[in-house]
Amino acid sequence: MILSKSSAGKMLQRMALEIGEHNFGQKEIIIIGIKENGIFIAQKIKDLLATFFEGDIKIESLSINKKESNNIKFGNEINVQNKIVLLVDDVANSGKTMLYAMQPLLLQHPAQIQTLALVERTHKIFPVALNYVGLSVATTATENIIVGVEDGQVTGAWVNVD
Repeated sequence: MILSKSSAGKMLQRMALEIGEHNFGQKEIIIIGIKENGIFIAQKIKDLLATFFEGDIKIESLSINKKESNNIKFGNEINVQNKIVLLVDDVANSGKTMLYAMQPLLLQHPAQIQTLALVERTHKIFPVALNYVGLSVATTATENIIVGVEDGQVTGAWVNVD
């Protein structure tokens, strides 16, 4: 195990503080969680951020069929034009999911897209830089990182070998 439930909680708190600090004075943030686990992390970040961020915080889900990158669906219709967007996933393995998720957002011309992953694999294939990272882990090309979520809580993370 590379991340315990307790450590994950502390990392989420730290990232929420960073987000609040970085976005001080903003009126609204739209947090978009990538299904499946990204939406749970997005909700936790929203809850933590709400205790000190003075603006509105909206949350939305996004699902991606990774085999058909043009098959991206939002839980509800959203308008991100001229707004701050925080795109959230549990793990940045290759960077591909984040890259695909940004495409429909860019068409709406947001003011800014920020990215967050609880765990980042440093052996990424696609050039996606994350704004907020809980833990960076060096891996080989055959290793993947798995984040466990149960009842809306992160239970831990571990490395899985293909």
